[in-house]
Amino acid sequence: MKKEVLRVEGMSCGHCVNAIEGALKNMNVQATVDLAGKTVTVEYDENHVSIEQIKEAIEDQGYNVV
Repeated sequence: MKKEVLRVEGMSCGHCVNAIEGALKNMNVQATVDLAGKTVTVEYDENHVSIEQIKEAIEDQGYNVV
């Protein structure tokens, strides 16, 4: 399992947390959202999903990965 911390802008509430964590859970990615720190910590199997796919999934929910 690989672990990375992504900076994500546009998150502000519980709905944001649920949207991001839910989208990534569907990809078998464990995500922990930190609203105050504007980060998403992801743990994933790089043999099954790439960091680019994870970033795209977050952006598809309407947030900006920086």
